[in-house]
Amino acid sequence: MKNYKPKNRLTSKAYIDGILNGDRVILSRAITIIESNLVGDKILAKEIVQAILPSSGKSIRIGITGVPGVGKSTFIEVFGLYLVKQGHKVAILSIDPSSQRSRGSILGDKTRMEELAVLQEAYIRPSASGDTLGGVSNKTGETMLLCEAAGYDVILIETVGVGQSETAVHGMTDFFLLLMLAGAGDELQGIKKGIMEMADMVVINKADGDNIRMSQMAKLQYQNALHIFPQSDSGWSPVVSTASAIKNIGISNVWDEILKFKKLVDENGYFLKNRNHQQIKWMYNNINDELKQLFYGSKNIKNQLYTFEKEIMNAKISPVKAAQQIMEDFKKSF
Repeated sequence: MKNYKPKNRLTSKAYIDGILNGDRVILSRAITIIESNLVGDKILAKEIVQAILPSSGKSIRIGITGVPGVGKSTFIEVFGLYLVKQGHKVAILSIDPSSQRSRGSILGDKTRMEELAVLQEAYIRPSASGDTLGGVSNKTGETMLLCEAAGYDVILIETVGVGQSETAVHGMTDFFLLLMLAGAGDELQGIKKGIMEMADMVVINKADGDNIRMSQMAKLQYQNALHIFPQSDSGWSPVVSTASAIKNIGISNVWDEILKFKKLVDENGYFLKNRNHQQIKWMYNNINDELKQLFYGSKNIKNQLYTFEKEIMNAKISPVKAAQQIMEDFKKSF
């Protein structure tokens, strides 16, 4: 079934030309190919990515995450609208690796981002993670390159909730933004230390009305917490600010801080160094994916796994011994 070729596929040149001309329909169809597991589509996807590569990379890539209920969708829409007014083209990719069946919550996000979704200068797209978090950095990375080649100079990658996907997103972006809330008990609870360490900026959202004083207190708490962590290799000291997306307060300050960050890392050489490091890591992620597909795609391996599963359940062989035997047999096939 995976060798089936859909009838509506265009030539690689048609996809490449459409992307470079900023055709949003062609861009969407090309991303569908990127996310496909069909053998023919995988070949086509490689051709497209290779061809548009020289036209990609000319954006600032921003990862955005936050605790549930923090108002990410509202913040991203208001932030996106602000960027469009500043003359930017914005692409928003949303990832939810915890939802394999529904492929994330982007449909809900598009419904909530009504004003931004209709603008020609904005592009909103779900980004399928695949079966593993490695799929986040591969398929989302390729989707990001296509968006850049189509002329989008600000890429916002949203993660749904706070979890393992943040590490993958941090590994493919230039700037990592963490949205938090005030007045929800201990401000430092419910957020993993590792995610705090990755943050280039913490924004306490919903800082309006009766929540202003609590937001200022939370800001001080986060500032103190961030001072504990060692300085980033980028030379940037993480900043904390307050904002209210619904009231459109503090949004311009977020962008100002991102521009300060960009200026610093351009001058000290970290921006290019980090991008190069990410590209190399991306290569290894793809190698790991190819090896996994080669292994689990083998008919002999599938048969062996089925046999050993039954033997393990019947206590006839240990999981370690079964794994060793399968790997030995797999290596003999080369």
